Amino acid sequence: MKEEIILKERINLLEKEIATLTDQVERMNLLIKEYDDLRDEIKGLKLFLGRSHPEFKSKFPEIMQKIYKKG
Repeated sequence: MKEEIILKERINLLEKEIATLTDQVERMNLLIKEYDDLRDEIKGLKLFLGRSHPEFKSKFPEIMQKIYKKG
């Protein structure tokens, strides 16, 4: 009898942990999707700027180096 109660408590705890992990995975999936969308948008902007302003292609690596040095 006592063992059944302990087992049920452990099962309930495991179910709560699984629910928490599931929520975390869903949140992570949403963040990954947002990241992928932003990455695609940035690629599109870079392509547009490179076509509209050819000097952008040569200046962009310099700009990124300055950003990473300061950050």
